[in-house]
Amino acid sequence: MDVSGSAHAPKRCIQEAFDADEHANNLTRWQQQYDQLSPGRFYGRLDEIELTGMQVFKEHTGQALRQDCCVWPNSLWIGIPPLTQGSRINGQALNVDEVMCRPGGHDFELVTPDAFDIYGLVVDLPTLNAAAAQQGIRLDERWQQVPRRHVAHDTLSAVTFLLEKLVVNPKGTIAERLHRDIFLMALLELLQAEKPCQEAPPSYAHRKEVVDRVKRYVDEHLEGPVTMEALCELTHVSRRTLQYSFTTILGVSPLQFLRLTRLNRVRRALRAAAPDQSVTEIATYWGFWHLGQFAHDYKQQFGECPSQTLSAHKPAFSKLVGG
Repeated sequence: MDVSGSAHAPKRCIQEAFDADEHANNLTRWQQQYDQLSPGRFYGRLDEIELTGMQVFKEHTGQALRQDCCVWPNSLWIGIPPLTQGSRINGQALNVDEVMCRPGGHDFELVTPDAFDIYGLVVDLPTLNAAAAQQGIRLDERWQQVPRRHVAHDTLSAVTFLLEKLVVNPKGTIAERLHRDIFLMALLELLQAEKPCQEAPPSYAHRKEVVDRVKRYVDEHLEGPVTMEALCELTHVSRRTLQYSFTTILGVSPLQFLRLTRLNRVRRALRAAAPDQSVTEIATYWGFWHLGQFAHDYKQQFGECPSQTLSAHKPAFSKLVGG
């Protein structure tokens, strides 16, 4: 972790991670959990600036992810990916010149592709409302209901350019108050005009409910195998509808979702294992009975053997408990 700053400039923090969940925990004051969807070693980088009443960052993730997120209460988050293709928020695909938008204290889900970059702006609502009142700007309140927001192309390009220059490639020292004012004005530009986004299709609500019902069921029965027949019976839909629902909302099939969810849960368990726990014990607890196939699938997904994940984190646990 690289932290820099001065008495007059805001504190900057650069953090790198080689595990998706470790990377998720690096973002200050967020509650997050990341599941890795694409195979290979993970790399993530976070460039973050701390400001009074605000948080500004650029996040890079090298692998496709499913992210469960919640930003700090009484705030507003705007997420700006330079490239929108392949990204979803709450099951809705992001279109060109759209940004993501969610109020603090509310869970939301992101699905992001390989080699994904996103700029993030979070602001306390009292700070945002005071800035809008001072500038005589009326804010569009629909950001509280809709997860996507259309922005004029020129405005979005200007804000993206500004964020890259100030967050990642700053030239010289700028006072914290000036930083804060610049970022607030950028937020006001994004929020003041009413810009309708493309409506979700009529089938969206039903497909989202099908996926959410499966996710709730899997959370309660993840240690054992779950069949497609059981999921169809649970959701009262055909295999085809189940398939369409998952590919539309999450971009993966139901079988891929089940397999990847279990593999990511095993990885978390290996990273948090007690000194006396083994790979076999943890894998079988999560329903992986064919250990040779499990080891092959695990290495293909995360770029290392399960034993490497386990051994890399046992010393840290031992130090924590005084071993």
